[in-house]
Amino acid sequence: MFYSYFLLLLALYILTKHFLTRNRNRNKNLPPSPLSLPIIGHLYLLKNPLHRTLATTSDRHGPTLFLRFGSRPVLLVSSPAAAEECFTKNDIIFANRPRFLVGKLLGYNYSNLVWASYGDHWRNLRRITSLEILSSTRLQTFSGIRADEVRSLIRRLVRGRGSGSSADDAAGGFMKTVDMKLAFFGMALNVMMRMIAGKRYYGEKVSDMEEAKRFREIVEETFLISGVTNLGDFLPVMKWVGFINGLEKRFVRLQAKRDGLMQELIDQHRRILGITKSSSGERKKTIIEVLLSLQETEPEIYTDQIIRGLLLDMFAGGTDTSSGTLEWALSLLLNNPEVLKKAQVEIDVQVGHDRLLEESDLSKLPYLHGIINETLRMYPPGPLLPHESSEACIIEGFSIPRGTMLLVNLWAIQNDPKVWVEPTKFKPERFEGLEGTRDGFKLMPFGSGRRGCPGEGLGMRVVGLALGSLIQCLEWERIGEEMVDMTEGTGLSLPKAQALEAKCRPRPNMVNLTSQL
Repeated sequence: MFYSYFLLLLALYILTKHFLTRNRNRNKNLPPSPLSLPIIGHLYLLKNPLHRTLATTSDRHGPTLFLRFGSRPVLLVSSPAAAEECFTKNDIIFANRPRFLVGKLLGYNYSNLVWASYGDHWRNLRRITSLEILSSTRLQTFSGIRADEVRSLIRRLVRGRGSGSSADDAAGGFMKTVDMKLAFFGMALNVMMRMIAGKRYYGEKVSDMEEAKRFREIVEETFLISGVTNLGDFLPVMKWVGFINGLEKRFVRLQAKRDGLMQELIDQHRRILGITKSSSGERKKTIIEVLLSLQETEPEIYTDQIIRGLLLDMFAGGTDTSSGTLEWALSLLLNNPEVLKKAQVEIDVQVGHDRLLEESDLSKLPYLHGIINETLRMYPPGPLLPHESSEACIIEGFSIPRGTMLLVNLWAIQNDPKVWVEPTKFKPERFEGLEGTRDGFKLMPFGSGRRGCPGEGLGMRVVGLALGSLIQCLEWERIGEEMVDMTEGTGLSLPKAQALEAKCRPRPNMVNLTSQL
């Protein structure tokens, strides 16, 4: 009897709060909002994968919604029109990031490029990144590294070493099974490490195995812990009861390891610069050495902490995203062999069989670009873009308060049947004639506006060269009759739930070339 009475009172309380909130929201001209529960707000709606749950919520209640994740107000946007308003006339207002625990402890107290608030400090970091690290000129100087690592990947796949292969030799025509998640991650990690510090941490020619092991463990732990939801970011009461102490300690320990290794690399290259100044000859500088050279003229700007933060941002943004996109792309090709065949024909015509694909060839391969864009449309590496409003603004005619967290659901926009024809189908042809464009705000896998990803140029070069080379050099098959599992896992970069394993062998018309790698 008492239990039934309690449930009745609770139901009345929830209904009363719902109508009061709805009336209050109407008076404030806020966007529509589903039923909000006391204290937790709309957190009860959230399930993994989060981007799909939020897309379902938007389908039910509208493309522009006002939610509350605990104490934090949230604007959820799931349409190109609303996203355009956020990233054009309101771009500066939404140029901040939400203040999460991970940004405080892994982002140098919100001072690195990813977590810094919009202002002079952030603009300076962005300038450094765009002009000194990821400019077209700088990326071109590292083109040999990307080519070398892609050829190393092909060599491992052909010879069966260091790639998780179940056979020792594929040159005789036998298909072998390969762990492509591991192969892609190792390739992307080596590209970033050689650009940044001139070192390989995966596969062949690893000079310092212990350092490489430490670094791989740090990278894996970073991706693992960064995807953990901290309830204290939304429910302050959790901080009071000590709920987040364990997570905070993990962040602190991880950052100490990250910081220590980055400083070791900086100190190593500081010594190298000292030696090379006294010697003759020119050589290409690593990114660390470029930043240390700038530190000599502007030490107050290029501090060691700023350099460590920039390096860690590059590692986080340049490894998991590129390797994940390659894994999704190859999975889609294995499930759609007719697309794979068409891509091979394009490369055979434009490049031929007597040399390997080069970055300069990519501009002549529109169908390959269509495959990459279609992969990024279906499986964007950052499906949810978090921002925060620095002042009140108007979106779609609704009033948005200052301090509201903005979530632009890229996955929902890029998989919306009202925006895309047959969005669940893998159709690279939909991008024919759209090379070099993003088709408005229907497709923005690298974000948009001031806080759009500065690594887009690097990412497209790595993915284009690697995927094109795999298509040119190897034949591919699924490991069984079943289609490749395309279930999405949990994490910030939209990983596959099941790591991709595939069968491969050299294409007959490429055996002579690949055997020489």
